[in-house]
Amino acid sequence: MSQANHTQEWLALFPALNNLEQDERDLLMGSVFFKSLKQGDVAYQPGWDCNDYLMCLQGQTRVYKSSESGREILLYRVGKGESCVLTTSCLMAGSGFPAESIAEQDTLLAAIPEKPFNQLMAKSAQFRKFVHDNYSDLLSELILLVNEVAFSRIDMRLASYLLKLVDDNDVVNTTHQQLAQDMGSVREVISRHINEWERRGWIRSQRGKIELLDKDKIAAYSQNRH
Repeated sequence: MSQANHTQEWLALFPALNNLEQDERDLLMGSVFFKSLKQGDVAYQPGWDCNDYLMCLQGQTRVYKSSESGREILLYRVGKGESCVLTTSCLMAGSGFPAESIAEQDTLLAAIPEKPFNQLMAKSAQFRKFVHDNYSDLLSELILLVNEVAFSRIDMRLASYLLKLVDDNDVVNTTHQQLAQDMGSVREVISRHINEWERRGWIRSQRGKIELLDKDKIAAYSQNRH
C-alpha cells in the first residue's frame, strides 16, 4: 500500500487531526511516516529512547512490564484507531521507555517524530487536546489496574478479565499461560481457578480458548457476590 493510502487510512481513523490549522496540518503531514511490524516484533524495550509518537492503523501491540524474575503484567493493548500513549509521557519527559511493547499481530503504525510532535504540542490547541484526551484515557486505565492489583483477589481479577476479553460467541481465545502473563500471576494459579469454574459448569476450557457458559455467574464472582 502506498504512502498516500496509508495517510488516508490514518486520517480516517484519527479524524480529530483533520481539524488542525493549515500550517499545523502541513507540519503534521510533512513529518508523519509509517512503520510495519511483523507478529512478535519488538516495538520498544525498557531503556530505549522514545523518538516517535505512535498511532495504530492495523493490528495490535501489547505493552507490558516484566520483573527481574521474569513475571509479566499487561499494562494495556494498542489496537486499530488507538495511540500508544506511553509515548506521550516519554516524549514530554524526555525519558526512555519504562516498559516493553511487542506486536501481537502484523501491525502498521503511524509515527510522528519527536521534534514535530513537540512543535505541534506547543502551537496547536487541537493537537494538544487530541494527545491529552488519549493520555487521560490511559491514566484512568492504569489507576484501575493499580487498584485491582493492590486490592482485588486474583480470582476476582481473573473473572473480570475473562469478561473483558470474551467475544460475541462467548469465547476467550487465549491460553492459561497468556492469562497469567497478562495478570502478573503464574499459570498454576490461573489454571486452578479455571478448573474450579469448569467443575461448577461456568466455563469450558479447551486448548487455546475458554468458552464462558454462564457469564452471569462469572460476573457475580468478579464482584465477590458468589
